Amino acid sequence: MFSNIPKGTRDFSSIEMKKRNYLIQTIRRKFELFGFYPIETPSIENLSTLIGKYGEEGDSLMFKLLHSGNFLRKISNKALIYDLTVPFVRYVVMHQNEIVFPFKRYQIQPVWRADKPQKGRFREFYQCDADMISFSWSLWDEIELIQLCDEIFTELNFPIIIYINHRDVLEGLVKMAGIENHLCKDFTISLDKWNKIGRNLVKKEMLKKGISSFSFEKVAFFLDMEENFYNKEKHLTVALQSSEKGRKGIQDLSFIYKNIENISLKKAKLEWNLSLARGMNYYTGTILEIVPFNNSISIGGGGRYDQLANLFGMNNISGVGISLGLDRIYLAMEHENLFQSIPSKVLFINFGNEEVLHAYKIIKFLRKKGISTQLYPHADKIGKQFRYANDNNIPFAISIGKNEIDKNKIRMKNIQKRTEKEYDSINDVLNQLT
Repeated sequence: MFSNIPKGTRDFSSIEMKKRNYLIQTIRRKFELFGFYPIETPSIENLSTLIGKYGEEGDSLMFKLLHSGNFLRKISNKALIYDLTVPFVRYVVMHQNEIVFPFKRYQIQPVWRADKPQKGRFREFYQCDADMISFSWSLWDEIELIQLCDEIFTELNFPIIIYINHRDVLEGLVKMAGIENHLCKDFTISLDKWNKIGRNLVKKEMLKKGISSFSFEKVAFFLDMEENFYNKEKHLTVALQSSEKGRKGIQDLSFIYKNIENISLKKAKLEWNLSLARGMNYYTGTILEIVPFNNSISIGGGGRYDQLANLFGMNNISGVGISLGLDRIYLAMEHENLFQSIPSKVLFINFGNEEVLHAYKIIKFLRKKGISTQLYPHADKIGKQFRYANDNNIPFAISIGKNEIDKNKIRMKNIQKRTEKEYDSINDVLNQLT
């Protein structure tokens, strides 16, 4: 009987897992470099924890669980987690007396969404989150997160653009354009599609939702601007002068942008994207989105949430964070051929028990030096063992048979070049491998 897996899920081969583990290790190392501490929360949360935090679309895409046993057909009061931010805030509220604030945490865990599977969109996928939460509020948190993203993607040799915007600026645009309050949500949802579907389709969608052509054009004037940050800031400060929130949003962005400019980024580019709105209901201030230089597909995002903890009965606490999509990053790097070869470095040919025992001190030495080393498990034909190295992209094979033992030599073959050389000492071999 043929078995399959559910749509939107995947198996991962050994090669794929090596690449995914490399990403996770790199991201975790940078998270910890910036002072974030790991936590883990359950894959299942109470529905009351999750419902109402993501908007109508988020609620509809949640995997709700069935009761077990005699109640199998009835929906329980639990669901698989939709993201890591809401469970994190729930964790903070539950453990507030044990936590030292400001609290910096990271999580790398799978989440689930009942979305329609398509390229780059899965029902089970990994998020890598770093958040700061505190009773005080500082824009240096946003600056730290931008620096963190720059560090991660510089290490991965993966050029990115970090788009930034502010919810208060969007609110100011709504007021400036004369858009009615009940259409504000429809406006931001459509505006967020500007870079994906373009000006004309966004206009068509807004008109269909009841937003006038006059209001659209007032907003589109600023999105059509091909200006640097400071010129855009100057124009919008005048346009939003009647909106206290709008002015505050511009001031926040200006503080972040100017300080990032002074500190500088290694490779990432920070860009003000006025159409950026993001779909999560809980964002209240700055919002971020990360895309590759040559691609508009989002590989991460985040922002500030000042009111999410209120929903759990804990007031006056502010959080800000980023969430990196491991699977999207993997696919984008694979497409650009950015993964370096990550196989074992050396295969030791198995000539038999006596020869393996002699070779094993060299195997242990190389592993101690951080060289990924395999021993072929059986004394099969030599050609078969070399084919194994070739098929698994292992670049070197070391042969220590009776002749090598008698001569006190180490024979190493470069699999790709098909060249062999004898070495007198293990340190000579190590120099060739490093």
